[in-house]
Amino acid sequence: MNSSQTVWSLLAAGQDASPAIGAPERAALGYAALRALAKKTVADLNALGIGRGDRVAIVLPNGPEMATAFLTVACGATTAPLNPDYKAEEFEFYLSDLGAKALLVERGSQSAAIAVAHKLKVPVYEIAWQAGDPAGSFAIQLPAGIQPRPAARPGMAEPDDIALVLHTSGTTSRPKIVPLRQSNVAASGRNVAAATALTANDRCLNVMPLFHIHGLIAAVLASLAAGAYVACSPGFNALRFFAWIDEVKPTWYTAVPTMHQAILTRAARNMETIQRNPLRLIRSSSSSLPPQVMAELEKVFGAPVIEAYGMTEAAHQMASNPLPPRARKPGTVGVAAGPEVAIMDNDGKLLARGETGEIVIRGSNVTPGYEANDKANAEAFTHGWFRTGDQGVMDDEGYLSITGRLKEIINRGGEKISPREVDEVLMDHAAVAQVVTFAVPHSMLGEEVAAAVVLRENQACTEAELREFARGRLAEFKVPRKILFLAEIPKGATGKLQRIGLADKLGLGKMA
Repeated sequence: MNSSQTVWSLLAAGQDASPAIGAPERAALGYAALRALAKKTVADLNALGIGRGDRVAIVLPNGPEMATAFLTVACGATTAPLNPDYKAEEFEFYLSDLGAKALLVERGSQSAAIAVAHKLKVPVYEIAWQAGDPAGSFAIQLPAGIQPRPAARPGMAEPDDIALVLHTSGTTSRPKIVPLRQSNVAASGRNVAAATALTANDRCLNVMPLFHIHGLIAAVLASLAAGAYVACSPGFNALRFFAWIDEVKPTWYTAVPTMHQAILTRAARNMETIQRNPLRLIRSSSSSLPPQVMAELEKVFGAPVIEAYGMTEAAHQMASNPLPPRARKPGTVGVAAGPEVAIMDNDGKLLARGETGEIVIRGSNVTPGYEANDKANAEAFTHGWFRTGDQGVMDDEGYLSITGRLKEIINRGGEKISPREVDEVLMDHAAVAQVVTFAVPHSMLGEEVAAAVVLRENQACTEAELREFARGRLAEFKVPRKILFLAEIPKGATGKLQRIGLADKLGLGKMA
């Protein structure tokens, strides 16, 4: 793997004629064309007065143009991809908070972001492409009669420039701005490529949203760092997934656990497609993969499932289970795969293997710190280590197990309960397809244990039966006092199950 430290230098990995970016039912964009597009996009932005360090908000649907807009804008400015499903108030918050210098949308876009940008006096530029163009090809529509004005810092970005700004999810507080340097995102792309042993012969099918770090880095940037090919779908769709597999013929894909579970529900009727298109590996990240799901995926696809551990502040990847012949340990997120990873106690002391504490990281892919937030940075960084907010333990071989988000640990009358532990027990029940365990306020105990459950098709189970099943495997205080059966568990915009605030979402009041 080369030591490229910018997005532009990562694009040098692919052979000129090799396909770089594609999409179902579209011709691919080659590496030479992608590099030419990057140069032209940077020149066009510079002519609009936008250069290194200037923030360009991108509101585009999932697909190859979203991927190339991110890549090419990042070569000479700072990208700020936003969820196209945001409401006007959300766009106003994010565009204001980011200090966006421009907004990029597709030609004819009806996004609520456009009116908000006009209100905030943020210039809006459309990108356009023709129906027959290769996937990802586009041009910025420069307004007629525009007078070029020089950018303060033109040209290609340097390693210390900010390539990407994202907000934390903000489930319990105001979202924080996470700036990621060129060197951070380039390092993380190389780290994912190394952990998955990508070569120029690999083909990725991207189903992740491209306003999210997982899709941007693990699918797109990692593929390009290896000179490989990535096909960008219009978004995850379990009904179309197997048709895409047949067409794209990928060697791997990466997704969140809820997507893997949705794929498994349709796998039995698509076994011929699976056998025609063998995968080299399946990658899972962004939330905990139940060991039962990992085992079923490996059985159905006949490929190793690599569970990885990522977060925005690390430009995605921190740890990953290794490929065979090294051991994959279900229930763990593997070994350090890029940054240094350690366990720390509340006082800032690093703990020995086998001891439980907060997972901390440091390395070339880790953000230099939250923007304009001294309080958050003082809490997040200790002796140069970034505190992830996750509780975990490392075994003798360096494999990391996450026992829960510190904010998600249920405190039931002083007894600390890891929701993941309860999840894994309930997932062992034959009728259960999906579980998320969460805290419900309790008048005496502070918090009580509850679980939302989705049953497998044509399976039945009562709350009493499931509690009795859990009672045989868990201490009494960990057994959920309330179990809700749902057709679908509410998810966040990126497909992740969210424990914090779930009691409110499901209308559960304080228990007595």
